[in-house]
Amino acid sequence: MSSTTSRSASRLLIDCLVEQGCDRVFTVPGESFLPALDALADCEAIDTVTCRQEGGVTFMACADGAMTGKPGVAFVTRGPGATNASIGVHVAMQDSQPMILFVGDVDRRMKDREGFQEVDFPAFFGPIAKWAAKIDHAERIPEYVARAWATAMSGRPGPVVLALPEDMLHEDNIAAPVRPAVTKPAQAPCPDAMATMMRMIGDAAAPVAIVGGAGWNERTRHYFTEFAERIGIPVATAFRRQDALPPSSSVYAGNLGYGPNPKLIKRVKEADVLLIVGARMGEATTDGYELVTPDHPDQVVIHVHPDANELNSVYRADLPICADMAEFAESAALWEDGETIPFDAGAHAHDEWLEWNTPRDEAQFDLDLALAMKKARELLPADSIICNGAGNFAGWWHRYWPYAGSPSQLAPTAGAMGYGVPAAVAAARRFPDRTVVAATGDGDFMMNAQELATAAQYGLDLLVILFDNSTYGTIRMHQEREYPGREASTHLANPDFAMMAQSYGGWGARVENNAQFDKALEEATSRKGIRLIHCITDIEQLSAAGATVSGLRNR
Repeated sequence: MSSTTSRSASRLLIDCLVEQGCDRVFTVPGESFLPALDALADCEAIDTVTCRQEGGVTFMACADGAMTGKPGVAFVTRGPGATNASIGVHVAMQDSQPMILFVGDVDRRMKDREGFQEVDFPAFFGPIAKWAAKIDHAERIPEYVARAWATAMSGRPGPVVLALPEDMLHEDNIAAPVRPAVTKPAQAPCPDAMATMMRMIGDAAAPVAIVGGAGWNERTRHYFTEFAERIGIPVATAFRRQDALPPSSSVYAGNLGYGPNPKLIKRVKEADVLLIVGARMGEATTDGYELVTPDHPDQVVIHVHPDANELNSVYRADLPICADMAEFAESAALWEDGETIPFDAGAHAHDEWLEWNTPRDEAQFDLDLALAMKKARELLPADSIICNGAGNFAGWWHRYWPYAGSPSQLAPTAGAMGYGVPAAVAAARRFPDRTVVAATGDGDFMMNAQELATAAQYGLDLLVILFDNSTYGTIRMHQEREYPGREASTHLANPDFAMMAQSYGGWGARVENNAQFDKALEEATSRKGIRLIHCITDIEQLSAAGATVSGLRNR
């Protein structure tokens, strides 16, 4: 179809998405955008994935954007559909991931009457999105779609929300041409700033890099690793950005966030120069802005970020560099500098991480999760894509799993529960030849367990490893710290999760000790489809950093 041919508004919308490079959308269908669904049904270029709840829809779109670097696309209906979907918009914003959410809206003639399921979507989503708008005129669909695509990818990536009035989608004979695909801007770093950065690092006694975040991709990973290894600088990854650097790198120092290596914390605190690349240095990465304070009086901060609005917004930057992550990393790797003497601290930091990352050999619990992770490292490919939501259970993965692939970690920095299963569905659809693991806790899993039905519907291969201590473990840990011995509202009564997997046509096993876990994981890796290992764990085993209920009560 010619780009200037008259067509329906809904056909124009889908043609615009195809032109921008959209190859997949996630949706829960609604009557408010039936014309768009009808146009998608005839579109061979776009794979439409039907989901079971709108929170799962936007989690999948967010994860898809994280994997591809282009906007993950979601369609939901007005009112309840949009409000359900808002959790994924919030995650995409805090995680700096490109996403576009289309929301079917009320007929324009019903506006401001509090019509059926009416919400002012630009006002509702405005505070948690990069841009939120309504397409009131069908001939402007190409303009809005191109702008949404560019906004979602540019600078600090993030979510865009576009409302689609139902009657607008039914309009026909729209002659507006499809706009050509937008190109993501890729600003190179200023050469003078690069020279200054190299001098600052060269003059440092104990520099440390903290990396991962907005626009980080495989090219960035490759070149930054080359640069960091050349100068020997220790590299820590920001919270849930552990695939930003290969764990095999001689300078990889481990991850920041919840439960990091105490030796890494000490190293960051004692650093005289911090090279922060891509990371926003949010609350989790900085332990409540205490590990590195916003003013960092005794440290020099070089902050590299693709969005000028992020630089000097929270953290004072002694040298702010606004640049595309890949462009910066390649410039650093290729920088000809004969003055910087390589540091040996990177190798020492890597040795400290290896010691921290190695699971112990002896069990301390019937089902010791450190030993379970050791077995997972033996049986699962190192480039497996690990998908998790929020909960203390994730700490064992963060500490012991290598995250060797790119991408290999799909986990919300926003700390949203229920992300793991939908992200695993998106990953299994995007990378059918890679091993995908939904790493979950019992509370986390039940937030979006229904998306196993989506996995079953599309015949996806994914493994669920579910740690079940019958409690909201993170909250219980905080309770034991603040109110020792007074558990309140955190106990959970759970179903047999293995049987739940079987009900979706998958395979499941319930395990209560490490011998059973080892056998179940061996069985799971020999199968295809949905596989779930239901791990019954001891509430005493509160965190991968060693916190226990008795220890918190007796401190």
